[in-house]
Amino acid sequence: MEIAILKNNGKSSGRKATLADSIYNIEPNDHAIYLDVKQFLANQRQGTHKTLEKSEVSGSTKKLKRQKGTGGARSGSIKSPLFPGGARVFGPRPRDYGFKLNKKVKSLARKSALTYKAKSEEIKVVEDFNLEAPKTKSYVKFLKDLKLEDKKTLLIVPANDNNIILSSRNLKNARVINTDSINTYDLLHADNILLFESSLDKIEKVLS
Repeated sequence: MEIAILKNNGKSSGRKATLADSIYNIEPNDHAIYLDVKQFLANQRQGTHKTLEKSEVSGSTKKLKRQKGTGGARSGSIKSPLFPGGARVFGPRPRDYGFKLNKKVKSLARKSALTYKAKSEEIKVVEDFNLEAPKTKSYVKFLKDLKLEDKKTLLIVPANDNNIILSSRNLKNARVINTDSINTYDLLHADNILLFESSLDKIEKVLS
């Protein structure tokens, strides 16, 4: 699959790049996508939720009333879950929500996501460029030149570029990652994926 390479001002460079069929034109696997996105979101959870159990609630352990002869149910401690201010039964405890996912499944999910984007013509290849300094205005101009200022965009660069990352950080719908950080959630969340020309070879190495 061939795609035009654009300059950072949005104009065509007159050259074309080849998108590998093994990555951008496979038979998509929706279940692999589901599992990879599920794992990504699970890993974002802090899992620090906690409620007080009976041994942790502040209160007296003195028996409230005698065991028999009151006509009511027996009761031992004011910290019982049955009383206001008492403990919670089977409350949440800190835990890790992450789970294992095979590398081949992750790779298949990311290839599937890229295939969907390629078929929808939501991938653009841009010539590599640098920003002299972190400046949000410069990145906004770049998106405007590509007519993507109102879209959710994901720019994939071959390596971390602090000037570009810092320039896009204040923009709600703009995200920049390097080729080693590609994940299915970001690929699908973006309306358009922008690839640096030099990122193509690295993506093939990462996903092959």
